[in-house]
Amino acid sequence: MAEEKIIKKYGERVGYTEPEVEKFHEGGHRIRQVSRLSRAAAKYSILAEVVNSRNCNSGHIAGQTFLLDVDGNFITRLCPNRMCVYLISQLTIPVALINERLSESLEPNDFHFMRYLRCLDTGVDCYGYGEVMLKVQVVPRVKETGLQ
Repeated sequence: MAEEKIIKKYGERVGYTEPEVEKFHEGGHRIRQVSRLSRAAAKYSILAEVVNSRNCNSGHIAGQTFLLDVDGNFITRLCPNRMCVYLISQLTIPVALINERLSESLEPNDFHFMRYLRCLDTGVDCYGYGEVMLKVQVVPRVKETGLQ
């Protein structure tokens, strides 16, 4: 069965023992997610683009992009050299929502919350330092554009 091959390969990649692979099958949701995300990984990437930036200490500017695989791993060669923890930490919820949608075979961009997000800084007007806003979306994984 193709699904079992995917799970076996996943278990080997993350270092599961045989008992852990057996435990992994409990509930079924992990099997479904890993199986469907492995198929989606060849088709999609997650793109977070800076749409607004003002006084950012890390130097994030409008138009800058962060590219992640569908598992939420940054593709570092396609990201800025400096990445602010206060900004990228905000990607947790949208990436989880996208993961859930892909694992349930739903349209990945049709999530309600956090299509746009802001860093935790409030900006100088509110006793902070700067502020950045990202737009998050799922994009086709196409070799020609470098979105891999």
